Amino acid sequence: MKILVISGSLRASSSNTRLAKAIMDLAPAGIETQLYQGLGDLPHFTPDLDGDDPPVSVVALRQQIQTADGVLICTPEYAFGVPGTLKNALDWTVSSGDFSEKPVAAISASPLWGGGDKAHASLLLTLTALGTHILEEGKIIIPMINKKLDAEGNIVDSILVENFKALFNAFQRSTTL
Repeated sequence: MKILVISGSLRASSSNTRLAKAIMDLAPAGIETQLYQGLGDLPHFTPDLDGDDPPVSVVALRQQIQTADGVLICTPEYAFGVPGTLKNALDWTVSSGDFSEKPVAAISASPLWGGGDKAHASLLLTLTALGTHILEEGKIIIPMINKKLDAEGNIVDSILVENFKALFNAFQRSTTL
């Protein structure tokens, strides 16, 4: 099984990217994870470019989604929503239908008490519009993320570790349905 992992942040020291990598480290045997690296390479979405010959970076994103058995998205909250770069990436998949019925986890993490709850709600709304299969175990809001990752980027919250183990089990079950 292959899970594509997307961080909604471009910031080099992003806690969401660190979290995404830590989640990848928890993947059990039989689950391969791949971190999407092209978020910053995508052009601004416009239907004029989304024809028979879309930009190479868009084709690469779509191919990675198509070949994945599931997608895990970690997003910060910016101005009460998902960062524009993440929304832009998702917008590029509307016409292609690459997310249709794809099992997806939507995770928001923030150093604040809200845990990025508004970004989480926005992400869930967009994923619903894309026709994804949002896993119940994959709807995770993480407040105070800086207290849940150590300096090396490991998850130090045992409950959170168990939540991610349950999430990987849900991904595995979703492919047997």
